[in-house]
Amino acid sequence: MSSLYQSSVPLFKMMLTNLSDILKKAEHHAKQKKIDPSVLLHGRLFPDMLNLIKQVQIACDQAKNGMGRVSGINPPKFADKEKTFQDLYKRISNTIKYLNRIKPEDVNYEQDKVIKMSGGGKHFEFKGEQYVITWLIPNFFFHFMTTYSILRHNGIEIGKKDFFGMKYMQSVIRKRA
Repeated sequence: MSSLYQSSVPLFKMMLTNLSDILKKAEHHAKQKKIDPSVLLHGRLFPDMLNLIKQVQIACDQAKNGMGRVSGINPPKFADKEKTFQDLYKRISNTIKYLNRIKPEDVNYEQDKVIKMSGGGKHFEFKGEQYVITWLIPNFFFHFMTTYSILRHNGIEIGKKDFFGMKYMQSVIRKRA
C-alpha cells in the first residue's frame, strides 16, 4: 500500500527533474539551430493558451503550493519574473528544494485535512488525499504536458523517454541497487 506522501512528493520531484532536462534539450536545440530562445519560451499551442514560461511556473506552483496546503509547511513565494531558461531551471530547483523539506509524516498525517480553495469564481473543498489525487496531480501534469507539447510542436526532439525521465529513473534504480 502506498502512502499519500509516496504518491505525490517523489512523483513531483521526479517530474520536475524531467521538466528541467526537457528544457535543457530545448535550450541546446535553440543554440544549435540559432533560434532566439524567447521564441520557445513564449511559444504557445494555441493563441488562447498560456506560454511555455507560464506553464512551467504553474507546474512548479502546483507542486509547491499544493503540497504546502496538505503538509502545512509554508511554500516559498516566487515573483513570476522568469524570462530565460536559466530562470526556469532556478525555479524548478527551488521547488524541488522545498519539496525535499516535506517528510512523509507531514503529508500522511494530514491526508484527511480539509482543503478549501477558490478559483474561477468557484469554491472547492477536498479532503487532503482527494485533493492530491483528483486535483493536484492532474493539474500538475496538465501544465507539465503542455510545456512538453509546446516544445515538441516546435521541433524539439523529445519523446516518451524524456517525459518519463529515463535518466532520472536510472539514477534512482542505481541508488537502490
